[in-house]
Amino acid sequence: MKKVILATLTFAPALASAGPQNFSELIYEYLLPIIDVTLPVLVLLALLVFFKGLVGFIAKSGDVKSHDAGKSFMIWGLVALFVMVSVFGILKFFSNDLGFRNPNNQGGILPLLPVR
Repeated sequence: MKKVILATLTFAPALASAGPQNFSELIYEYLLPIIDVTLPVLVLLALLVFFKGLVGFIAKSGDVKSHDAGKSFMIWGLVALFVMVSVFGILKFFSNDLGFRNPNNQGGILPLLPVR
């Protein structure tokens, strides 16, 4: 137990400096790359939910319960796609028309506030 405490105290300064130093570094270096990766995955999942509903709607059209479940999946898939594409469009509007730019010039999806 003493060895674990000693090792923790020894490496504490290195662990403390490993994280972001300020809020903008947290956003630009850690959060935005995660969003850039997860946004296309979420769009793909919403599209898959829509197609699952479409298959359930067409394949089991004789069963009223399955028919309604398929319709519900299609509606929620379309709602999710609409929301994600709308947010993407609003962010692109901010980026192109209102002057927000990515300070790192990485070409990511989300526009960022200019930094000094």
